[in-house]
Amino acid sequence: MNKILLPIIAIVLLASCNTAKTDDKNTKPTGVTDDTLNTNFKQYSDKFIEALWLQEPEWATNVGYHEHDAILTIPDSNAHNNALLFIQTHLDSIKKYDLSKLTPSHQIDLQMMQNYLQAKHWSLEELKEYSWNPSSYNITGLIAFMLTEQYEPLDKRLQSCHQRMLKIPAYYAAAKTQIKNPVNELRELAIDQNLGGLSIFEKDYIDSVNKSALPAEEKTQMVAAAHKAATAVKDYVSFLKSLPAGAGRSFRLGKDLYDKKFEFDIQSSYTAQQNYDSAMARKTFLHSEMAKISRSLWSKYFGTQAMPTDSLILIGKLIDTISQKHTTPAEFQSTIEKQIPELEKFINDKKLLYLDPSKPLVVRKEPAYMAGVAGASISAPGPYDKNGNTYYNVGSLEGWPAAQAESYLREYNHYILQILNIHEAIPGHYTQLVYANRSPSLIKSILGNGAMIEGWAVYTEQMMLENGYGNNEPEMWLMWYKWNLRTVCNTILDYSVHVNNMSKNDAMQLLTKQAFQQQAEAEGKWKRVSVTSVQLTSYYSGYKAIYDLREKIKSKEGKKYDLRIFNEKFLSYGSAPVKFISQLMLNQ
Repeated sequence: MNKILLPIIAIVLLASCNTAKTDDKNTKPTGVTDDTLNTNFKQYSDKFIEALWLQEPEWATNVGYHEHDAILTIPDSNAHNNALLFIQTHLDSIKKYDLSKLTPSHQIDLQMMQNYLQAKHWSLEELKEYSWNPSSYNITGLIAFMLTEQYEPLDKRLQSCHQRMLKIPAYYAAAKTQIKNPVNELRELAIDQNLGGLSIFEKDYIDSVNKSALPAEEKTQMVAAAHKAATAVKDYVSFLKSLPAGAGRSFRLGKDLYDKKFEFDIQSSYTAQQNYDSAMARKTFLHSEMAKISRSLWSKYFGTQAMPTDSLILIGKLIDTISQKHTTPAEFQSTIEKQIPELEKFINDKKLLYLDPSKPLVVRKEPAYMAGVAGASISAPGPYDKNGNTYYNVGSLEGWPAAQAESYLREYNHYILQILNIHEAIPGHYTQLVYANRSPSLIKSILGNGAMIEGWAVYTEQMMLENGYGNNEPEMWLMWYKWNLRTVCNTILDYSVHVNNMSKNDAMQLLTKQAFQQQAEAEGKWKRVSVTSVQLTSYYSGYKAIYDLREKIKSKEGKKYDLRIFNEKFLSYGSAPVKFISQLMLNQ
């Protein structure tokens, strides 16, 4: 997903991690004595990051590195060629280091750097998304971030915004030349998101300029630049609207591109096909468990009424009935806010892992420039901006038709809403990202693996229930199985749509009849699978990898096993691929 404050960069495994035993401090594999090489590599990796931020100044701003805040990359052929030169230069530099003679932590860093560069090259030369994804061109979120975050005095931030805004007309002019065969669904998304961010230029920035202590002449120049930026956005939107609908390529990637993207993004031990097959088997298991719970709850909700013989109908009836217990549209966000301290208390009482009280979570209405992909997400500060706010972005139900709002709230009912908060907030994404920013390795923080990040969030849902969250109510377990089924069906849906050409009708049948989702949720998922690819598989593949690792550690350590130690140790490695973390934890 396109989370504006947390870019998830695709990375590809090119060399296996060293499996030598490590000492107690886990800093050096047995037999490695080349400290000079490790020192040189650390110096090189620091220089690589500095060069990366000069190459990607917008990304640098989002992770809290503000040396290049005045630079805006114009997406033209020069930028394309510069990116290829950057990639090749650093791939050549990486070849100088003998992987087997690096410490385990440095081995992972080297592979993640190499993977990022290889994936970036593939994206530019083979995937070529820049030519068919109009939504990849949107500068409104970056300016909004610079306005809202308090990393520097307002006047200085406004001046940096001004320098970038002066180049926005050229930015969108170049974007128009890059788009050759746009995906219609991505064209519509680009229109919605760019229009949604217009207020950043037309109101928010101008209001901030007027509040500043800058000289009057400079303020006038800034306001003029904001108006020109808004005009450029509107012109880009008009350009997109003028393109004939359906004239570009299909949103479906096709097997070859999908398999390669899965390999790069997920870094699973399995292929995309194998991951899909595993998800299908998991769906069968979940249906079996849900049927058992539904039979046990039937008389509680339906008395002596005859129980359906079809297990899917039986499960669906129980879920539909239990889902009627939910909050209201007006109280949706406040209900979420009230649940956050309850989750914190449970984790602290159960001693499941350490929560840093100095890193508060701010629940807010989802900004307009982020709308269109998901109803809830986390926006976290980067590793350079450790004191920045972490936002829980909650989609608003304001203005929704009553029937649509009711369908949405039944999907996010009393039980599911708690699981959503575990996943997105505590101890899911929010907690993991706090730990990631504390990691001593910047490489692991900035080149984060999406499957590890999403997998951790899914793993924590099960971990919380296993430890008694929800008082072991069968209703809570039934709803978690439904939620986990959603994770599984994300993988099934994504692969089926992009590789097997699944139709929308078949997708709706999978989501509503087999995954028991409400119509509004299923429609939203179809929209999401039509504007993203592979990312939906990260939940299940990451969850399975982490759960399997935990069970191996539990078996290995026996009576010495401690869940809190496992959780904190796992998170201490930052957002590295689970396969790398597994090798470090299993070989200690």
